[in-house]
Amino acid sequence: MQTSGRRPCLNPVSHHAAAHPGVDFAALFERSPNAYVVLDRDLVIVWMNDAYLQVTGRTRPEIIGRPMFEAFPSDPKSESFRQLLSSFDRVLNSGEADEIAHIRYDIEQPDGTMAERYWSATHTPFKGKTGAVTHILQHTVDISELHELRGMREQMRVFERAQLVETRNRDLSEETRKLRNLLENTPGFTAVLSGSELRFAMANAAYRRLTGNRPLVGLTIEEALPEVIDQGFVAILEEVCRTGEPYFGRQEQLFLQMQPGAQPEQVYLEFVYQPILDNERQVTGVFIQGHDVTEEVEAAERQNLLIHELNHRVKNTLAIVQGLAQQSFGLDESNRANRDAFAARLAALSVAHNLLTSCNWESAEVRSLIGGSLDAALGSTAERCVLEGPELVLRPQQAVALAMIVHELATNALKYGALSVPEGRVTIQWSAENEDGTVSIALDWSEAGGPPVAPPQGKGFGSRLIHSGLGGRKGAVSLDYNRGGLHCSIKGEI
Repeated sequence: MQTSGRRPCLNPVSHHAAAHPGVDFAALFERSPNAYVVLDRDLVIVWMNDAYLQVTGRTRPEIIGRPMFEAFPSDPKSESFRQLLSSFDRVLNSGEADEIAHIRYDIEQPDGTMAERYWSATHTPFKGKTGAVTHILQHTVDISELHELRGMREQMRVFERAQLVETRNRDLSEETRKLRNLLENTPGFTAVLSGSELRFAMANAAYRRLTGNRPLVGLTIEEALPEVIDQGFVAILEEVCRTGEPYFGRQEQLFLQMQPGAQPEQVYLEFVYQPILDNERQVTGVFIQGHDVTEEVEAAERQNLLIHELNHRVKNTLAIVQGLAQQSFGLDESNRANRDAFAARLAALSVAHNLLTSCNWESAEVRSLIGGSLDAALGSTAERCVLEGPELVLRPQQAVALAMIVHELATNALKYGALSVPEGRVTIQWSAENEDGTVSIALDWSEAGGPPVAPPQGKGFGSRLIHSGLGGRKGAVSLDYNRGGLHCSIKGEI
């Protein structure tokens, strides 16, 4: 093995020169525009052509006979040193050529500074007569400009990506602006509370009007709306943050200060506190959305007051009618039955009015209506009546009619039918029927366990009242005086 102290004069193309006499291959390699250098097994430089000297900025005396890493120093811990030495070792150990497509290997300048350079190198082995590698031919190409071009290309790609990000951000900003504008002008109030302290991040125009146009953004609930602290709403917000569950307020009463220095005013709100969750399902804030329903609540209260006043006056009127009836019928015992029947019908009418009043004269539930009429007519005997049917509601006019019919049927059952004996029972069943898009109620009154019944000789007021039914085009009533007990079937549109 040659040592770094020897400087053999090696002709790297002597074999080819011998094979082709008359061709000066050494001169060809010397004049080649490609850079070549030859190293011995100790990686000592033994030959190079002019192109190599030109590309490395060196002279022959500076580098001939010197080890590669001494002529071109590199930090032994650097990637450049490791990459180049590994390639040399592979050639020496395998006897096969090796390539380095891209390597950074800085070159020292005459002023002592290091110039950043990038190379592509091919290492070809030269073997002796024994087949062992004696020298390495390095063909090296300075690709620094290509590396710079690639860097510029990467920079262009980065610039293009930055442009795309800027475009997306611009689009996102526009969408955010549109969303903020939408929230700002929505008729319902909205606000966003952010962070663990629940500071206002935004509040739309409706929310600001509701709170007297006071400063909100950047402030906590306690700072912006101190009057709500003792009303429990801060505690509700804290619970929403703790549980991550939304809270729905239904006609919640709240006192807010609408003007600076003024007394808080009563408002009614319907709203939702919706928790804002991050990707890890952690609460990062609360979204508030709702409506001011103060006018609706106050209107409903006024309507309820008027309905109760109307019902009170109706009861007074019924009491007057009852008094007139007593005077008209007189105290004669022969008129007592008629007088009591009339009073009972007034009581049934009063029960229907009471039930409708509790529902603001909008509708009445069938079970409650029948139960109330039975209680008024039968007292404790109503316990012998079985009610079976779904939840259905009737319009006010139908509700009054059904209450009066049930009263008449109950009175007849108590006097002449199943409820006139201890063993008798009454079953009242109802259901909803849908025919050609029209919903109707079908009600059956069935008596059992009482004395035999027979059709009446004539029709009195009660019979005519029952046969009038619930009204409507498809209303129908049938009365069957079975030996086992009266059966009445009633149908009417809901």
